[in-house]
Amino acid sequence: MSWSIISAADVAPQAWRNGGGRTRELLAWPHSNDWLLRISVADIETDGPFSKFEGVDRWFAVLDGAGVCLFGHELRAGEPLLQFDGAAAPECSLIDGVTRDFNLMHRRGKGRLRVQPAGTALAPVSARWVGLFTAAGGALSHGGRAMPLAALSLAWCEAPSLQTCTFEGNGSAWWMSWHEDAE
Repeated sequence: MSWSIISAADVAPQAWRNGGGRTRELLAWPHSNDWLLRISVADIETDGPFSKFEGVDRWFAVLDGAGVCLFGHELRAGEPLLQFDGAAAPECSLIDGVTRDFNLMHRRGKGRLRVQPAGTALAPVSARWVGLFTAAGGALSHGGRAMPLAALSLAWCEAPSLQTCTFEGNGSAWWMSWHEDAE
């Protein structure tokens, strides 16, 4: 069991095909060409539709900026994750300028993904993969080991030991755990 850590600051942004923004892909797991999970930080620069991802569940949160309007609701930094069907491809309107956002995608029917705020401990029972994303940074502890995390960082572990994971930090942060069973 070992943890990997990546910060958005260490990833070169990739321009979107439609020119509406840029993405920093933090992880495409288990393989970049055939992922079950995809985690990224994006800068939305102009109004427009989200890309359509058939058979994918998505989670989205505003990390920085005035926010966006999706599905007729205003979303702002610090609010809970919004989960939706990736096939929906909703229109996105910026409230007042560029936003930085968290994006999580999971292929539906390919195992089970649990996502929860990191304010409580995580027991990785039966999880094949565990991850933590933090907007503002902090410290992740697991198995007696504490790991500092910079802002906009993702830490993940395959086949985690059954010891409880905890996180201490400010701002938005989420645990993610992937299980092979569908339910």
